[in-house]
Amino acid sequence: MTIQKFPDHATLSQYTAEHIADIINQKPDATLCLASGDTPIETYHRFVELVRAGRVDVSQCTFVGLDEWVGFGPDDFGSCSYYVFRDLFVPLALRPDQVHIFDAKATDLTADCTRIDTLIQAKGGLDVLLVGMGMNGHIALNEPGTSFTLGCHLSELAESTKTVGQKYFEKETTLTQGITLGLRHLTEAHEVILLVSGSKKAGILRDALQGPVSEQIPASIMQTHPNAQVWVDEAAGSLLANV
Repeated sequence: MTIQKFPDHATLSQYTAEHIADIINQKPDATLCLASGDTPIETYHRFVELVRAGRVDVSQCTFVGLDEWVGFGPDDFGSCSYYVFRDLFVPLALRPDQVHIFDAKATDLTADCTRIDTLIQAKGGLDVLLVGMGMNGHIALNEPGTSFTLGCHLSELAESTKTVGQKYFEKETTLTQGITLGLRHLTEAHEVILLVSGSKKAGILRDALQGPVSEQIPASIMQTHPNAQVWVDEAAGSLLANV
């Protein structure tokens, strides 16, 4: 695990966008899974600029959705996929065959988990997985106590996740379950990037990276990955020792 601290969110975002472009330039048919949420939005805007400037070609890439609130889809404001489509997939003008997201409205959600598991396996694993971290240390919608060995699965949302999740919606919305890639996909990914920004996550970030590895803090799994990159701004990394 490599930890790098950047002076601000803008610098962090530019560095991340250029790094993803470098990965694709080295492997034009890369399979990428890129998280939704507030932290990576600026990264995506800057990555789109690189594509439009001809710095990188995404026409052979495959993009996999990380997670979704059960009962929501890309047309629903506030859904995970809504923001990834808005900030990344649509600006990149990706073809439908390049994008594979969970159908969180499916009648058989277990079968949909199997569909995404099978896709990732057929691609030989994810070339890059970009994730953020929740206030309770969750990665994607893998809540505290989730086994590190699970593939795609349904998740019962923690109360803190239900509360924080309200910020993505225009009005109070009932959230109960998620459908998500599992932490097994993280351990099997060729490279994992964890982006963390803001002082409110400084404490849980310190516990995840410099405390014991525990399923009670899912983000602590980063310590076990041979090619894990943890990139943070000054505020998020303010409590890390020797960084």
